Amino acid sequence: MEFLYGKTPDELARLCAEEGLPRFAARQIARWLYRRHEERPEAMTDLAAAARARLAERFAAALSAPVRVDESADGTRKYLFRTPEGDFIESAYIPDGERATLCVSSQAGCRMGCRFCATGRQGLRRSLTAASILNQIVSLPERDRLTNVVFMGMGEPLDNLDAVLRALDILTSEWGFGWSPTRITVSTAGVLPALPRFLSETKVHLAVSLHNPFADERAAIMPVERAWPVARVAELLRGYDFTHQRRVSFEYILLEGLNDSPRHVRELCRLLNGIKCRINLIRFHKIPGSPYFSPSDEAMVRFRDALTARGIQTTIRASRGEDIRAACGLLSTETAAAGS
Repeated sequence: MEFLYGKTPDELARLCAEEGLPRFAARQIARWLYRRHEERPEAMTDLAAAARARLAERFAAALSAPVRVDESADGTRKYLFRTPEGDFIESAYIPDGERATLCVSSQAGCRMGCRFCATGRQGLRRSLTAASILNQIVSLPERDRLTNVVFMGMGEPLDNLDAVLRALDILTSEWGFGWSPTRITVSTAGVLPALPRFLSETKVHLAVSLHNPFADERAAIMPVERAWPVARVAELLRGYDFTHQRRVSFEYILLEGLNDSPRHVRELCRLLNGIKCRINLIRFHKIPGSPYFSPSDEAMVRFRDALTARGIQTTIRASRGEDIRAACGLLSTETAAAGS
């Protein structure tokens, strides 16, 4: 299955050469794809009719509307998409005043196996193409209201690095969507071999899923720690300049009795010493069969204040969409189990 949507200008130029089209036709096709979000060759009226017919015969449709939407009382919307390969993936649209953020998926399922994540229970079914990643943005009913996109949905973005880099290139290039990289954040559990390439080839923000600063405790909930210790991730990040437009943050889901003590505060400060960063504290969204619980609001505030007092900018992320089970992986797991 071959898609026109997701191709770069160089690939479009080679395609035009194959099809006997002039080289400038590549720019025309790119404008149709990424400015007008039109992937149907028959609609590209500035191309020769015969070429349009050949392209239409050669390329399958990559873009499709969501198949389901659940809306929360707080305005959050959870969208379910079906990929051309038949997998279910999720996106979460989160409006907040003048800001509107979309949380997108990079894989169907995930092989990282984090114990607190519904997606991790699915295992990895498939890495998404750049087209399927971008479809979550392009085919979103609220597309024109978006101010930010975060790669924090299903999957590990750096485990699908080539497709994610391609999607980021299309999003931020002048020939693509033309977005500022500051509108985009990519989250990783710490796939160390892919991190240097990601940092060198993009200018988007980075978020690291930390969740526990002690190696043995982190490994118990995040098996990735055994392959790529977060201490090595932190050491790598100390060598990068995050003082300008690009920033790095550390995501920290607070789990009652597991990672919310004063000793965790002290170890976080030691681990992140020398990295200009912030910590985002996240309430745990309960998933079926999970043994974990979120601490009280008062406990979260105490944890935040303790980190802030030690010089680490720390915020508590607002909990959104809990009434529609907006945590990543829940909707797709439910849909797949129902055989929809």
